[in-house]
Amino acid sequence: MDTIAPVSRHLSTHIDRPAAAVYAYASIPSNWPEWAHGLGSSMDEIDGQWISDSTALGGRVAVAFTQKNEFGVLDHDVTLPSGEVIHNPVRVIRDGDGCEVVFTLRRRPGMSDADFERDAAAVSADLATLKRLTERTARG
Repeated sequence: MDTIAPVSRHLSTHIDRPAAAVYAYASIPSNWPEWAHGLGSSMDEIDGQWISDSTALGGRVAVAFTQKNEFGVLDHDVTLPSGEVIHNPVRVIRDGDGCEVVFTLRRRPGMSDADFERDAAAVSADLATLKRLTERTARG
């Protein structure tokens, strides 16, 4: 039986803000709807769990975020309405006076090339929004 090797793509953006400032903003789950539109337009904490209604992901999803940490790790698991869990590695990496935010997009089994490209475009757009928002904050 042939197996297909998993496919990952690292999508990133450079942000002209200190890593600590970007991480401080992005590590607050209630801020995610402002920049991570794929997760939906709201993020509500219900009984200790973060819940969002996401058209892009097929309805109501649960999002489990990694605990705040000093390493810039923003990993999060998204539980789809089907029960499938998608692990999303995200890093805020110091780069001089700025930082780079890297999202590792993993292709799910059975995902078409077109769907994978659509996901990559959506993540890239989200990272661009994060850049715009956090850089705008610096300018006041």
